[in-house]
Amino acid sequence: MKIALIGYGKMGREVEQAARQRGHAIAARIDPLSKDGSALEVSAQSIGSADVCIEFTQPEAAVRNVEQTARLHKPLVVGTTGWYEHLPAVEKMVVQEKTGLVYAPNFSLGVNLFYRIAETAARLFHRFEEYDVCGMETHHRRKVDSPSGTARKLSEIVLQHFPRKQRVVGDSLNRAIEPEEFHLVSLRAGHFPGTHSLVFDSAADTVELAHTARSRAGFASGALLAAEWIVGRQGIYTFEQVLEDLLGGEAP
Repeated sequence: MKIALIGYGKMGREVEQAARQRGHAIAARIDPLSKDGSALEVSAQSIGSADVCIEFTQPEAAVRNVEQTARLHKPLVVGTTGWYEHLPAVEKMVVQEKTGLVYAPNFSLGVNLFYRIAETAARLFHRFEEYDVCGMETHHRRKVDSPSGTARKLSEIVLQHFPRKQRVVGDSLNRAIEPEEFHLVSLRAGHFPGTHSLVFDSAADTVELAHTARSRAGFASGALLAAEWIVGRQGIYTFEQVLEDLLGGEAP
């Protein structure tokens, strides 16, 4: 499979390394900020004969990259977060151009299995009034969005499957938290690749679910898995849907 990398920063390079290990070829490295890129922007010439594109850039560039790639009828995997308010318009374009797209706040296979575990845990713990729930995430100091897309997804899981929680509040409260509020704390420092935890607490004990990324390799592997899956398909999908299909529709 020939892959066009849109964004050739740390994640783009990680994807390239993982792709070569899986026997794929890199058809293009598109990045206006990288001296090692093969092109500055997405075009028919820069993408060339690529079978699929993988995009890891910045929120302000992601939607334009999706639009340009869709017009070229190339399937796309988008690992950039922070642009999801544009999803309706993006979905319309992907359908109109009869191409395919997979997006996710986090392409780590471990994180996406973690989502399924978190969903089951939330459904179980909400049935017992003595348990409360909170969350925390930590990332490197250069991460742009806060909370992370992964943390937002965990919040959605809690609100859906732990009905006592009806809204999310972040970081410092400077007051007592309300029973219906889900407190999510985001920390930024150093070089952390990413840690997310969901904690269920009672007077008697604490149960903590956590995922810690050791490197960016897991994100690259998941993005490649999605790229292999989307080739030949049309429509817009989440990585959760990809994983569900690969698991044969097995319920969490």
